[in-house]
Amino acid sequence: MSNLSDISVVLPSLDPDEKLTAVINGLLEYGFTDIILINDGSKPENLHYFEDAAQHPEVHLLHHEVNRGKGAALKTAFTWFLQNRPDAKGVVTVDGDNQHHPADTKACAEHMLKTGHLVLGVRDFDQPDVPFKSRNGNKITSFVFKVFVGMTISDTQTGLRAIPRKDLEILNTVYGDRFEYETNMLLAMKTHGIPFDEVKIRTVYIEENKSSHFRAVRDSWRIYKLILAHFFRYTLSSLASAVVDEGLFVGMTMALQGIFVDPLLTAIPFLVARVISSLMNFYVNKKLVFQANVSTGKAMAKYFALAVPQAIAQLALTYGIYLLLGIPAEATALRGLIYAIVMTALFFASFVIQQRWVFAKDKN
Repeated sequence: MSNLSDISVVLPSLDPDEKLTAVINGLLEYGFTDIILINDGSKPENLHYFEDAAQHPEVHLLHHEVNRGKGAALKTAFTWFLQNRPDAKGVVTVDGDNQHHPADTKACAEHMLKTGHLVLGVRDFDQPDVPFKSRNGNKITSFVFKVFVGMTISDTQTGLRAIPRKDLEILNTVYGDRFEYETNMLLAMKTHGIPFDEVKIRTVYIEENKSSHFRAVRDSWRIYKLILAHFFRYTLSSLASAVVDEGLFVGMTMALQGIFVDPLLTAIPFLVARVISSLMNFYVNKKLVFQANVSTGKAMAKYFALAVPQAIAQLALTYGIYLLLGIPAEATALRGLIYAIVMTALFFASFVIQQRWVFAKDKN
């Protein structure tokens, strides 16, 4: 049996009600002995809930004078933990709205102590009592995470996370002060190769999550722009490489005009431009787009191994569709549309393959 005294519970709260009292009582009942409670700039009429909680010797209360956001509250607690709990092995974060059952909190903490992995407490969004907005919102976000980030996570917005001390030192430096911090935390886990497990937890929605301080439009945009950042950078990298490729080809062709008479030699500007632009694209993708900490040699071999079948697929699909549908050469508009569709599909496919194979961190 794991010793829960090795774990500190981190509990951020804004304008709480009696549910906060229930959360703390439940944690104490299930054996937790250290709770770091953060008042994130709550209104004066709600402060008595914090004062009541602080009467427990197991509760250490931290204050933000003004509301700074959930991410800032978490990082305030993480910093205090790292400075004041030198012997503790990690933390488990819990929301203050009583939607995390203390038994699930304990299960996540014990799994982390047993494996040394970061643990995400994930909900089952297929249950019939899950609000429509929450069910579809999470499924869409999980799909976007899988496609554009390359991480398979069942519950991207879970607030129940058990984090080992060694990982906390990294994640405490992640950018973000509000709900986007929790998304940035997941992205940092991929960047730094932090292993994680999922533990199934109860799916509880009290009054359809009305007590949540999540702002649908603003906070959703904060989250999605982070998830899609890789794809935006990938698009810019591809456009820059195309400009370099075309610029080098045209420049070399004009400079060497009349020098290369042999038809085979006239291909030299094309080959030189393609090699230089491809190398530029590779290094930009590795360093800036996917921020991959992988072997350059292995990744480069995979990158150019992808380029050949991609070029073949481009030719096979475009001209194959022309022949299959009997589209004549003079139908330039239709041919152009088909070419654009094929190139767009290959563009997305290349992004996914580069993310999941070319620049993927080697699995131990």
